[in-house]
Amino acid sequence: MDTKKFKVIIVEDVKLELKGTEEIFRHEIPNAEVIGTAMTEAEFWPLLEERTPDMVLLDLGLGGSTTIGVDICGRLRKEYPQIKVLIFTGEVLNEKLWVDVLNAGADGIILKTGELLTAVDVQAVMEGKKLVFNYPILEKIVARFKEQVALQMRRQEAIIAYDIDEYDERLLRHLALGYTKDAIANLRTMPFGAKAIEKRQNDLISRFFTVEERKEGVNACRLVTRAFQLHVIDVDNLEADED
Repeated sequence: MDTKKFKVIIVEDVKLELKGTEEIFRHEIPNAEVIGTAMTEAEFWPLLEERTPDMVLLDLGLGGSTTIGVDICGRLRKEYPQIKVLIFTGEVLNEKLWVDVLNAGADGIILKTGELLTAVDVQAVMEGKKLVFNYPILEKIVARFKEQVALQMRRQEAIIAYDIDEYDERLLRHLALGYTKDAIANLRTMPFGAKAIEKRQNDLISRFFTVEERKEGVNACRLVTRAFQLHVIDVDNLEADED
């Protein structure tokens, strides 16, 4: 491992955790020099102007706000693109926040659970690697990936089982978005009139529902609900075609 010296500023608003992080650097990452610490955004920017680091180790939840850390990261990426930004956070459940800070330009995220900050992770960021995560985040990413793959497989199986073509999918998707049959017929991607749309909808009802179920009546809302249940359409891909 490259032991080239580099400078770090730590941004952390909990004094005990700040001291603990400094100790990690002192004992586990000796080639890193902590040149300053800040507990608030107001302390951080003057410190940055006074001392230029190679890396900022940034907590997200400063002062009880989860947006300040994202804002700091975004500004660092724009104004100081040469500085590495590694997130060190206890925001275990807020996955959207992880996405926000990655979009803001963070080089990696280390959760304060399980294994803590390691020399390997810090060095990886310093060597220019992106998307550096510790095990707790990787575990969540893999679980979400497996879930998405399983969902896609169920959807493909449903499309085959119920003989769904692209127009069936488009009809169901737009019904789910609240479009009327007339509005769907006016889409450039649907080369059918309103009567043909209605016939296609009735055909889908006959495929999705038993004869006994159909006796109760099946409206568009019930049809769409069944399409979701069968995984023919999914809520994460509900986007309208261009009119």
